[in-house]
Amino acid sequence: MTKTNSQGCVAVSRDGPYIVTGKVPLVEQIIATAANGDSESWREGKTIQLHEGYALCRCGQSRKKPICDGTHIDVGFDGTETASRETYLKQAQIFDGPALLLADAESLCAFGRFCDPNGKVWNQVARTDDPHVRDSFLRQVENCPSGRLVAVDKVTGSAVKRNLPVSISLVEDPEEQCSGPLWLRGGIAVVSADGFEYEVRDRVTLCRCGQSANKPFCDGTHASVKFRADK
Repeated sequence: MTKTNSQGCVAVSRDGPYIVTGKVPLVEQIIATAANGDSESWREGKTIQLHEGYALCRCGQSRKKPICDGTHIDVGFDGTETASRETYLKQAQIFDGPALLLADAESLCAFGRFCDPNGKVWNQVARTDDPHVRDSFLRQVENCPSGRLVAVDKVTGSAVKRNLPVSISLVEDPEEQCSGPLWLRGGIAVVSADGFEYEVRDRVTLCRCGQSANKPFCDGTHASVKFRADK
C-alpha cells in the first residue's frame, strides 16, 4: 500500500529504493560549521530538477545517486526494516528544565552534531529560564535533522518548532568528509514495505548509505563508513 497526502509520501520498497510521490522538491543541504568544527547552521546547496514522482537510491551503490539505477538487485541489497514502530514519545527520554523539556529518542540520531555546541543541549535544558541559553538551546534542537531532539514548552505542553518547507534534502557533511542521510522535512509520510505507516513528523532522516542498523531511518553509520554520494 502506498499512502499519499498533501505533503507527499515516501514508500519504502522491499530491498529496493524509496518511491517518492507528490510534488516534493529535492534539494541539497550542507552542514555549516564554526571555526572549531562545531555544527552551527544549515546552508542550502543545489536544487535537483525532477519530474513529479521519483525513486531514490536506498542501497548506497547506485551509479546515478541520488536516483536509483537498479544496482540494489545486482548487489543483493538487504533493506529489511528494523526501526521501532512505536510513536516518538514512547521512544523518547525526557529531560526536565525550568521552562522547557527536552525529549530525546536516541535511536533516531543521524550524527548531525548540532546538539554538541555550548556545553551540549542536555546540560543547557536546566538553564532554559535564561533567555540567552534558551535561544541557543532552541536553535540547536531545531537544527537536529532527524527529529531525535524535541523541545517542549512546559506551560503549553506543545513542541516548540519552526515551520519547515516540504522537501527532501540530500545532507552533505564537509566536516566529516561524507554524505549524510535523506532529510524529510515538513510532514512527509513514510510507508514501510509491508504497508505500515510510520508516525508523520516534521523532520525525519532516512538512510541512503544502505548500512544503517535502524532502517529505514538513519543511525549515523554514513559517517563511520565515509559514505560519499559522488562515488
